[in-house]
Amino acid sequence: MAVTKVEKSEEEWRAILSPEQFRILREKGTELKGTGEYNKFFGEGIYNCAGCDTPLYKSTTKFDSGCGWPAFFEGLPGTINRSPDPDGRRTEITCAACGGHLGHVFKGEGFKTPTDERHCVNSVSVKFNTSASL
Repeated sequence: MAVTKVEKSEEEWRAILSPEQFRILREKGTELKGTGEYNKFFGEGIYNCAGCDTPLYKSTTKFDSGCGWPAFFEGLPGTINRSPDPDGRRTEITCAACGGHLGHVFKGEGFKTPTDERHCVNSVSVKFNTSASL
């Protein structure tokens, strides 16, 4: 899936994002464990980036990992970038279109998913869309 790059200044991001969205998407923050609106939500649809509306995850890839944040076993092809955290202990995931911080990806935790990966995503970083289909 090809994504269209979205570039905005810090002021433009502040104008369109809530303070909490800005803190997480642009400053790489984390919402408190168990507080996100999508943690225990399992509706059918697509999760889009809250910053630029790029489709990121199908609801069919979401699972209950018990970690306190929404968990997905894979993103839509080409929509999510991975990069090691500065300390090298975790791998950050960001929106390929706007660079917004989504969370982190973990491998080899033993979840019964097709990829053996857990994309641990901040609810604030995504928006659920029931009308979207891919």
